[in-house]
Amino acid sequence: MSIENFKIGSKAYLFLKLAKPDSEGNTRWVSKDEFVGEYASLMFKNGADWCRKESLIAKTYNIEFDKSVTPGNSIDRIRLNGLKDLEDGSQNIRSDIKKYYKTKRCVILGTSNPEVDHKNGWKNDYKVMNTSTQKREDFQPLSKAANDAKRQFCKECRRTKKRFDAKLLGYPISFYAGDEEHDETEKGCVGCFWYDPLEFRKHLKEK
Repeated sequence: MSIENFKIGSKAYLFLKLAKPDSEGNTRWVSKDEFVGEYASLMFKNGADWCRKESLIAKTYNIEFDKSVTPGNSIDRIRLNGLKDLEDGSQNIRSDIKKYYKTKRCVILGTSNPEVDHKNGWKNDYKVMNTSTQKREDFQPLSKAANDAKRQFCKECRRTKKRFDAKLLGYPISFYAGDEEHDETEKGCVGCFWYDPLEFRKHLKEK
């Protein structure tokens, strides 16, 4: 998830701007002494309120705290130690969306009682990850088997930045939009078979 997917001006946004995580979600140790000027709002006393476990940044990155610099038990430095497993189920999906899709059938296997899947396998769209702004069309019903398969392909895509080639499943096209390269933006998954199998099949008519 890139900084653009966090609310501009939010504390998480400011920390990412200061820490500059790499493509794997790793940063240097950032000292509290750097929380001045533009970043002054990041300052805290006993606990970093803006990166508690329920926050979006904590659901996205592995956050580490260092308390060894000064005496006592206060946090002195913070760093990000890689992206979390984005399929660990920690991301919230609004209850009405869950309820809607639980009555549907898997868009791949046609089986009932599906899991509710984020179409965007990179989970890097702030609006989709926020329950107040996510929409029904951001999700789809997938059986556990199909969702497990998608999870593995999405992990591979995040690792290599190469999108899944649907020709491996026997389809005559690889993608209905874009190419093999994932551009790492919130729209980078659009066109992949796993992003929306129903939409993908519609484009086979164009072929």
